[in-house]
Formats: sequence, C-alpha cells, structure tokens
Amino acid sequence: MKVGTDDEVHRVDSIWLGPPNATFPFRARYIAWGLFLVLLLALMTLARQFMGFGFFMFMWCVIGAIVLTRWIGKLINHERPFGAVLAMAMRELYTPRRRTQGVSGSTSIAQVRVRRERPRPSAPVSRDERRRLKALRRAEESQLATQRKAQAQTARQQQTNRRTSAWRKH
Repeated sequence: MKVGTDDEVHRVDSIWLGPPNATFPFRARYIAWGLFLVLLLALMTLARQFMGFGFFMFMWCVIGAIVLTRWIGKLINHERPFGAVLAMAMRELYTPRRRTQGVSGSTSIAQVRVRRERPRPSAPVSRDERRRLKALRRAEESQLATQRKAQAQTARQQQTNRRTSAWRKH
C-alpha cells in the first residue's frame, strides 16, 4: 500500500516537459535545465582552455554536465533549494578547522639533552601510594584555590577602597 502526500503545494513540481506536442521522454525541473547549461558552459570553457576542442570533447562535456546535474539534483528538493545547498557547500569549504598536526620546524643542538646514563623506567607505584599522591595533589589544589579566592577578595577590597577614597576627595 502506498500513501501519498496530502500537501498539494509540494506535490506539484515545476517541470518543463518540452515544447507543445513534442514532450521529452524524461522529466527535468527548471533548476536542472539552468544548472545543466551553466555546468556545460563551464566544462566547455575548461576543455577549450586546457585540451583543445572538438566533437568528442563536446560530447564528453555534455556527459559530464549530465552526471554533475544529476548528482547535484539529488541534493536539491523543495525543502532544500539550490541556494541553500550552495551556501552549505561554501560554508563547508571556508570553515576554520582545528589543526591536527603539531608545529614543525628545526631544532638546534643546544636544545637536545645528552646524558651519560641511559634512562631507566621508574619503579611501579602501588595502589596505596597512588591514592596518597592523589590526596596530596587534591590538598595542594584546594590550598591554591583558597589562596586565589583570598587574593581576589583582597583585590576587590583594594579596588573598593580606591573608589571610595577618590569619591571622598571630590
């Protein structure tokens, strides 16, 4: 059983079937015809610039334009028009990307450390030792946090004192 859409507006497609009394054997939307002509002209220009031009090159341009038009046509519908697809493609191309590679460059010999002994692996740390070290780190972090809070409060108090003293002078 096939259920059709109840949206009459979108059921009607803007399709040119061809000249009167001589319809085409295929259906193509108006945007597909325009896109095909633009792509054909672009491909023919590129072919003329780089490879010369003849009958077979023209046919390859037509085939390429048909393939590209069909591929782009699959992306276009009444909910996603050609302008939206083009804007999306441009945003994809020009979006800033996060760099995945590190900064490369040369290094001088002064930056390379040379030791007489070969580095040895450190002794394995027991679970109790790891817990003790973790507790020490947490204690240090909480001390630093309280120190930062106290410094921020002192800075706020000094700023308030400066404001009130400036206000009293006037």
